[in-house]
This record gives sequence, C-alpha cells and structure tokens, in this order.
Amino acid sequence: MIWEQTFIDLAPLPRGFHLVTDQIIARSPDLSTCEVGLLHLFIQHTSASLAVNENADPDVRGDLERHFNVMVPENAPHYEHVMEGPDDMPAHIKNILIGPSLTLPVNHGRLALGTWQGIYLCEHRDRAGGRRLVATLQGR
Repeated sequence: MIWEQTFIDLAPLPRGFHLVTDQIIARSPDLSTCEVGLLHLFIQHTSASLAVNENADPDVRGDLERHFNVMVPENAPHYEHVMEGPDDMPAHIKNILIGPSLTLPVNHGRLALGTWQGIYLCEHRDRAGGRRLVATLQGR
C-alpha cells in the first residue's frame, strides 16, 4: 500500500482561474508507482480554491472569473469583514463555493482525468502571495 504526502508551493498568480495540472503532476508524489489509487489535493488558504474544468479553451477560465465576480461582487453593503480590502470577503465566499480540495483518481500511474479536464488554481485575491497545497497519494 502506498501512502505519500508532499507540499506543493505555487508561485503567486494574478486573480483568475489558472491551469496548473502540469505543475501539480511534476511536484506530486510519484504517481508512476501507483497502479490504482487517489491523489488528494488541499489548498492551505481561505482565499483561493481548487477545481477541475476545461483544459483547452482559455475563454472558459475568463468566463468563470467574470461570472464569479458578478455572482460575488466586491464592496457589497452587507459585508462586515472589510479590513483586508474589497477583494478579501468575496475571496472567502468564492473559496466556500468552489472548495479547498480535490480527490482525483489515479490509474496505471497517471491521473485519470478526462481528455478536456485540467486542474485549476482559482485565485480570488488581486495581489495574493504564493499558494501551498498538500498532495497526498494513496493506493497500490
């Protein structure tokens, strides 16, 4: 049985939805040793999220960013948590909506993503620092 865990540090990215599949694979525990299993990814931040979505057309990422900005606007009059800037409370809400973790299937030493699927880092702050993920591989 395989149980491996590592931390993945991602460089700061601008606000938006970013395809990070290749970075995740390169820095995760060695998937090639796993015939069947799960890779669990958890982001250790409350103002960014992880998601799986379209990996081919960058228009999808732009549309998602624009939609979430309409759905969760800055400067809403009912926000009380405003000390960290107008993008902070919306970032926390977006994290709750999208989520801080993913569990992905591993098959024959590779992530079993669909042809058009990729892993997104969803950055919800205007000027965020780097982001840290915990990657845990379990399987056989």
